[in-house]
Amino acid sequence: MTSTRRTRSRAASVAAAAVLLTGLSACSLGSDTEATDAAAADLDQAAGETRLDDVCGTELTVQLQWQPQSDMGALFALLGPDHRFDPATKSVTATLVSEGEDTGTELTLRAGGPAIGFQSVPSQMYVDDTIDLGLVHTDMMIAASGDQPVVGVTPLLTHTPAMLMWDPATYGDDFDITQIADTGATVVVSGEQAYPAWLVAQGYATQKQIDPSYDGNPARFVGDTSIVQQGFANSEPYTYENEISAWGKPVGYQLLKDAGYDPYASNLSVRADELDEMAPCLERLVPMVQRAGAAYISDPGATNDVIVEMIASDDSYFPYSDGEAAYSAQLLADEGLIAEEGGVVGGYDQARLTAFVDEVAPMIREQGNKVPDTLSADDLFTDRFVDDTVGMP
Repeated sequence: MTSTRRTRSRAASVAAAAVLLTGLSACSLGSDTEATDAAAADLDQAAGETRLDDVCGTELTVQLQWQPQSDMGALFALLGPDHRFDPATKSVTATLVSEGEDTGTELTLRAGGPAIGFQSVPSQMYVDDTIDLGLVHTDMMIAASGDQPVVGVTPLLTHTPAMLMWDPATYGDDFDITQIADTGATVVVSGEQAYPAWLVAQGYATQKQIDPSYDGNPARFVGDTSIVQQGFANSEPYTYENEISAWGKPVGYQLLKDAGYDPYASNLSVRADELDEMAPCLERLVPMVQRAGAAYISDPGATNDVIVEMIASDDSYFPYSDGEAAYSAQLLADEGLIAEEGGVVGGYDQARLTAFVDEVAPMIREQGNKVPDTLSADDLFTDRFVDDTVGMP
């Protein structure tokens, strides 16, 4: 963290304790001194737990992996009503508010993807020391583990919304990912994706079928109904049916997780070499993010409004409508993509982490990424800051 992030202040908790002591004295001059001291200490602790400025500093910056959208709702739900957009830095800044309480820290969320030249989040975290945390998918964490290691402290998404989509009129209602190899269909994906190697390893597609030229433009899918294309279930099914007039009908799709590729997505992550330094901050921040995620999925409307407003404030963003935001939040809930893991929102399952890392790390290494031979899930994730009492409302 930079020096400005080490600002310490306990003024709010001290003031709160003083108010309590004054009130107790006025109510009962004969009250037990020890009870008074204990009550004051409890209030001081409670006030301290709602503050971040004494452990996180007065500013926190999070690098997003893409432009703002509803699957980042847990972070946008922490923005206070004083939020302000900065088109120059593709960011939004506001007082970080947790369950209605001012934490004393300002939160800045920076757009990723096109806004950072499609660079990876770990690479940005290692070249820009004003970034405190980043959102990183599990497979991208593995890819960065050799030169730019990061550690996930809580996932915003329990399961990835990544999917493959196709024309149902071409392939029928019963088609799924396991049948792609039999069709010979071209599978159009973006070059940075890790799961195409997994598809090939599973025999669900051949290497010859993989076309890593996807750039987000819908024209190819609309014009060639034989292809299978990457997408996200909380986005493309809505936009293709409702906002892409050249298509204007449902798409067929399957979530990758339902075919067996099941990483945690959008892990709130810290540089591995800054984990210990950030630990006091993360002890308070992570439970706030967990609670915000649970609250968002049960009532996303106000947070979605902020996300849509931010997109509308800058013409360089891909359009993001109220309809897509509402659809996305509902799908995240309906498909359990934001859900309890072992009874905890924002928690990790160690067996699931280990199985995924052990299976996928060798494939990512074979693609030319510098992945340590000894890499384990323990190198990439920690649940030491997770509050096990946070569940769905």
